[in-house]
Amino acid sequence: MVVLKGIPSVLSPELLYALAKMGHGDELVLADANFPVSSVCKSGPMEIRADGLRISQLLEGILKLFPLDTYVEQPAAVMDLVESDQQRGLKVPVWDQFTALLKKAGSHGNLEKVERFAFYERSKKAFAVVATGETALYGNLIIKKGVIPAEELC
Repeated sequence: MVVLKGIPSVLSPELLYALAKMGHGDELVLADANFPVSSVCKSGPMEIRADGLRISQLLEGILKLFPLDTYVEQPAAVMDLVESDQQRGLKVPVWDQFTALLKKAGSHGNLEKVERFAFYERSKKAFAVVATGETALYGNLIIKKGVIPAEELC
């Protein structure tokens, strides 16, 4: 737990370090409990542990510090449902939580849907992958870092 003024306590020192090191266009993966984080991170992304935390908890804290990319149409992406889940009409309520938090942070909230294996490949190119305790099906999220205008820097 980080004990600093203005820093959400759900953000670990390792996660804060990664957020600070990321540049414009870098991506951060918030991975659910079933995501193959360690396997994906063998390809290069930093592995960060946030076991026991839900992605919505982390996302809310992250978005207080992390600018979303305004130069792309969709600065956030989720793993799309596989064909069988689409056919049976599986609902993914956690996506509504993500959308609400993204809108609260000033984004339009549109989520890009990325095919499962393409999501894994994209994750291998991310700056970091955060392993969470999220148990919701299809609870994975990728966010793209934007820029902070000079007038907003302290």
